[in-house]
Amino acid sequence: MTRQHAPSPQKPAHAKPDDGGVIYAETDADEDDAQEADIPSPADVANVAGIEWNESPVREDGLKGAAVIQAFVRHLPNQPGVYRMMNEAGDVLYVGKARSLKKRVTNYAQGRGHSNRITRMIAQTVNMEFVTTRTETEALLLEANLIKRLKPRFNVLMRDDKSFPYILITGDHAAPAIFKHRGARARKGSYFGPFASAGAVGRTINALQRAFLLRTCTDSVYDSRTRPCLLYQIKRCSGPCTGEIDAEGYGRLVGEAKDFLSGRSQAVKAQLAGAMQAASEDLDFERAAVYRDRLAALSHVQSHQGINPRTVEEADVFAIHHDAGMACIQVFFFRTGQNWGNRAYFPKADPSLAPGEILGAFISQFYDDKPTPRMILVSDDFEDRELLQEALGVRMDRKVSISVPQRGEKRELVDQVLSNAREAHGRNLAETASQARLLQGLAETFNLPFPPRRIEVYDNSHIMGTNAVGGMIVAGPEGFAKSQYRKFNIKSTDITPGDDFGMMREVMTRRFSRLIKEHGEGPVRPDEADDTDATPSAGMPAWPDLVLIDGGKGQMSAVRAILDELGIADKVTAIGVAKGMHREAGRERFFVDGKPDFTLPPRDPVLYFVQRLRDEAHRFAIGSHRARRKKEMVANPLDEIAGIGPARKRALLHHFGTAKAVSRAGVDDLIKVEGISEAVAELIYNHFHEENR
Repeated sequence: MTRQHAPSPQKPAHAKPDDGGVIYAETDADEDDAQEADIPSPADVANVAGIEWNESPVREDGLKGAAVIQAFVRHLPNQPGVYRMMNEAGDVLYVGKARSLKKRVTNYAQGRGHSNRITRMIAQTVNMEFVTTRTETEALLLEANLIKRLKPRFNVLMRDDKSFPYILITGDHAAPAIFKHRGARARKGSYFGPFASAGAVGRTINALQRAFLLRTCTDSVYDSRTRPCLLYQIKRCSGPCTGEIDAEGYGRLVGEAKDFLSGRSQAVKAQLAGAMQAASEDLDFERAAVYRDRLAALSHVQSHQGINPRTVEEADVFAIHHDAGMACIQVFFFRTGQNWGNRAYFPKADPSLAPGEILGAFISQFYDDKPTPRMILVSDDFEDRELLQEALGVRMDRKVSISVPQRGEKRELVDQVLSNAREAHGRNLAETASQARLLQGLAETFNLPFPPRRIEVYDNSHIMGTNAVGGMIVAGPEGFAKSQYRKFNIKSTDITPGDDFGMMREVMTRRFSRLIKEHGEGPVRPDEADDTDATPSAGMPAWPDLVLIDGGKGQMSAVRAILDELGIADKVTAIGVAKGMHREAGRERFFVDGKPDFTLPPRDPVLYFVQRLRDEAHRFAIGSHRARRKKEMVANPLDEIAGIGPARKRALLHHFGTAKAVSRAGVDDLIKVEGISEAVAELIYNHFHEENR
């Protein structure tokens, strides 16, 4: 049993938020080279939260389910805290918080009055761990943190957890620039957001360029300009780089842009309208036309923002529609009285949960690593609303309001968001049904015992054998599962450059050897599967029910040889997909073990589905190859020298000009560089002159 008795600090978990959020990479993880990020232990999370985690290894061996929970109850205090329930494999089944750990866990131990979901969870529990906190508020924040990182299968899970983009007007340069920004707010400047999507930010920046003529070039490009660029010629930039506008005039443009993004749009428009009128009265029609175009650009920004409330300055609005076993949560973002976009989420939740329960769990996870607005409007009330309101207020160090409006403009906003949630729910339901029909058709076409729950598609990409990369994409009942994509940097030195068969052998060996090591000897049928067969992040089996290979007989021979060698040839269905004569789409030939190759009718929906899967694998493999090639092209020989960091590398390049010149320098020359000692100079010299050592 794990318990905690140390006093917690004055501020609970995440007293200062990560302003920019966290970007979760989806497609660049190498299966062996860059394994998925290690999930931090609860002790690590608690330490980050400022809560000491003291473990005492007490476990009630031999007990399971309600019996083991009852055994833990005897040791629990009447204090707030967080508990975890785990199965035999040590996987976390559920993370919960309680005002009184003893009372909450006692409810589980009684074994009656539970839903089917809770009953199954209790039956699988063989161990529990606990941490006590000083307040229930701390417990709520720590619970949300743990759920997001551990992804317990019986909790409500967000699934899509990418950070939101912002607009940044830099503050560390004499001529501030405007950029799209993701991540932590490390750079000095003014940040405006969040926006719902990168597309919304891009459209807004394009319009703001026309309205305020701010530069979008990097500082290095700005400093190297000797004449105005194309953006100046098409009236998208005022040209501060070459003095087309003086510093004072450019500063006024920057101030107007900040005012507009800060909600003072009417004042800015009134000022521009006055300047246009004055220029017209002075018969300076060319200057008046510039102000006219800027006003039109501002109107374009506001016309594309949809709902712009009159009384709501800053708020996030959440609405949930729950039907047919699926929940859709729609979120609208309002800042400075303007609508800055919306996004639909489809959290993983048990169908038996009430909409309010799902919404409350979702919101607590949503703001775990994001800044919180002063007002949050929700469509459904939930049990811990006031507690969550208090917790978010403590974390932001200011008042945060969570309310369920009943009338007025706020209620109208919630109803509008709820209407969008219903529409998104209907679209997703239709797409899911369509996907289910395609998977059923795929099973019938290739004589599979059941519609595949997980399809893996493999492809290779290289140029004359260089920077070879294998790509794996994953699809299932809900479409492409991009968080499951993997790339494989081809490592073997025994493969002849350009040997596609050898590359595929390496990819399949690495993929399925690791799969056997981590998830047993093969896939489990749907009627035999339980929750432990699913990957926590995707909600689908770890083993593929179907493997598609972009290739013909040669590729399939390499794949079957590997599957035979690993002893899983009879457990994994692998099919080759080769382009037909003249490599025309629609003439693909399919290669199935034990059957003659065949084609499908040109307008067969299953054929279109397979083409879409193959094209996605092709896109991903080529993208991974290009990223690797680009990285190699910009690699610097100095990066390979241990002890040479960014500062020393910069000093060397400033002194010698190029890395090649550094490689030719003697020790005496290297010592003259600032920050390079004699020992470091010898290290650099020896790195480039190994043959002389």
